[in-house]
Amino acid sequence: MYADFYGLQALPFQLTPDSRFFYPSQMHRGALAYLTYGLRKCEGFVLITGDVGTGKTILVDYLLSVIDSEHYVTSKVVTTQIGPDDMVRLVASGFGLEPEGQQKSSVIGQLERFLVDARRRKVSPLIVVDEVHNLPRASLEELRMLSNYRVGDAPLLQIILLGQTQFRKALANGALEQVKQRVVASSHLRPLSAGETRGYIEHRLRAVGWTDDPSITPDTFSLVHEATHGIPRRINMVCDRLMLVGYVEERHDLGTDLVDVVMKELRLEGLLAPLAPRDGESRT
Repeated sequence: MYADFYGLQALPFQLTPDSRFFYPSQMHRGALAYLTYGLRKCEGFVLITGDVGTGKTILVDYLLSVIDSEHYVTSKVVTTQIGPDDMVRLVASGFGLEPEGQQKSSVIGQLERFLVDARRRKVSPLIVVDEVHNLPRASLEELRMLSNYRVGDAPLLQIILLGQTQFRKALANGALEQVKQRVVASSHLRPLSAGETRGYIEHRLRAVGWTDDPSITPDTFSLVHEATHGIPRRINMVCDRLMLVGYVEERHDLGTDLVDVVMKELRLEGLLAPLAPRDGESRT
């Protein structure tokens, strides 16, 4: 729809994480450096936290898209309301093993042989666990045990944990001390600044062939930042609707008047909190 109207190659603001749209803000570059450091150490946990929608998943997806796939093999766990036995099976399945119908001890034996063989082939196994704040403590402990695998002094496994802010708080208050001691690098993602919000929007638009159609005023960028508090997922939601409204009204300029229309729609739908009034204005 609006992609054709504006001459874009694809939709720039889809909510599904897509590493093609990774925006290297200063904060995200720092987190990427910590992840890279963790991969080189190949041991323990690397922890990335942040509030909902701050870009944790796309950060790791981007990392996986640029590392040498011949030297890394990855198991991703995205369903975290699971017990320890299922955690082991999901990890094994993610590495291409066949754990179904086998006892946990047999699955662990498969995993150990796989990890040792990978090290022999100079391949680094990597586990990525998303939404780790939802993981039961017993399942988290199972991951910690997996992180202990070694051949001699050489660790066999690197684990990346992605979670919301409350997981970092749980580590800080001592509730997960044994896990905390395994963290080799950690980074916390915060919302984008006003300038970064504009850079983020323009980055995603340019990734799909944007040539200033539609044009976007500086005040529009500022209002989007105000409405979304700099949370990338919220920015995507607002800008996608903004482009759609522009298409429906056949507008090639996206001004604050259209942002106001979008804000009213999204507030009525319960998708965004009300905006604070601008100077001299009231909002309902």
